[in-house]
Amino acid sequence: MKTYTIEFDVDWPIYFNPIDESIKERIMKKMKKILMFPTKRHLKKSQFFVDEVGQYRITYRVFENYKTVKFYFIGTHKEYEQWYKHEF
Repeated sequence: MKTYTIEFDVDWPIYFNPIDESIKERIMKKMKKILMFPTKRHLKKSQFFVDEVGQYRITYRVFENYKTVKFYFIGTHKEYEQWYKHEF
């Protein structure tokens, strides 16, 4: 099965880099699964999808025309709520 290609928003490192290494491993594992099967829970009134890794939320968009998944945000539920309010 062919996976989607991966892209990152310019702000992704701001959210991802401070996370503990053990959590990063779990996040990357989840991202690999998303690249194989990219749709999960759709955010209301937006083109973003959200998935979970423990208490962390990953937001991404799927670009079917290009077979690409672009990751935008990773953070705790509280951080996710703040990001979501800021984006919309």
